[in-house]
Amino acid sequence: MPARIVLLGATGHTGGLTAAALTARGARPVLAGRDPDRLAPLARQLGGDAGPLETATADVTDEASVRALVGRGDVLVTTVGPFLRHGEAAVAAAADAGAVYLDSTGEPPFLRRVFEEFGPRAELSGAALLPAFGHDYVPGVLAGALALAEAGDRAHRVDVGYSRDAGPGQGFSRGTLVSLLGVLLEPGHAWSGGRLVTEPAGAHDWRFDVAGRTRRGLSVGGSEHLTLPGLAPSLRTVGVYLDWFGPVTPVAHRLAPLGPLLGRVPGAPAGLTRLTDLVGRRFATAPTTQGPSRTHVVAEVRDAAGERVARVRLLGPDPYPMTADLLAWGAVRAAEGGVRGTGALGPVQAFGLGELTAGAATAGVVRP
Repeated sequence: MPARIVLLGATGHTGGLTAAALTARGARPVLAGRDPDRLAPLARQLGGDAGPLETATADVTDEASVRALVGRGDVLVTTVGPFLRHGEAAVAAAADAGAVYLDSTGEPPFLRRVFEEFGPRAELSGAALLPAFGHDYVPGVLAGALALAEAGDRAHRVDVGYSRDAGPGQGFSRGTLVSLLGVLLEPGHAWSGGRLVTEPAGAHDWRFDVAGRTRRGLSVGGSEHLTLPGLAPSLRTVGVYLDWFGPVTPVAHRLAPLGPLLGRVPGAPAGLTRLTDLVGRRFATAPTTQGPSRTHVVAEVRDAAGERVARVRLLGPDPYPMTADLLAWGAVRAAEGGVRGTGALGPVQAFGLGELTAGAATAGVVRP
């Protein structure tokens, strides 16, 4: 029998998409959230002829309610962010219970904390933690891993760039915007000189070509830094870049070093929290962009002399449905016993490169 899948945050934008993606793959997840009146109609809608899905009331501010959701061997999927504020209860519950955990975070400080703090706890219990299992950062890990496989022992540096084409409108959900603001004063990370180092987001930029157009991305801490070095012993540098900021990219790049310094100013973190809450209330829950939306991910590997030895480009759909489909695929495979290993894992380590490639394709992430 497949393991039990619990989805925490089912009534949010990404959570609702993930719930639908899970049932489309034949799963019947337990839908969990803090408002039973919002869970019930979703459970009826997605349950179909077999009857409503099971629901459970849990609030990330009540750690006991989250721990009650998950037991040994269960699969816990959470989309409740911002994860720096609300993520600890779920990952701690899964790590201590011996469960499989997947989340939708794109927040570098939380991601690093999962690997460094909760990964060892998970190894002790037999749990497997798969953070950032969505648009951030599964396509980049996949593109990087494919490029590293092509480069072989010549791999010295890999750079991964994310870009998106979309119509006018609000490109991010309210949750994503709140998460982005919430990490402005937090330290980021990178893989440099063969080790993990701390550096502010936006400290570097990288220009990469997609379909005949040059994109410019700003550096950010990703799961690529934490997982790709394990696939290539010769790898010394990993760069991850987001082409999300358009004409303000040069300004953001110049201001990047100020973030960690501002974080040390008394009252600055609390002030940013208040600003984040205010901004969050003024934006729509879901993105409002018009027309089709596509994502592009490029990975380039260079040797020690700086010569490019491999390049992989992936094309995918809109980031939110993509994230939902990736989470659903990962959760279903985990429920079937498909995860390899324990502790904090990258997607390649958890499933293998071939299976991850096939799974990502079911979410629309392919080489054009």
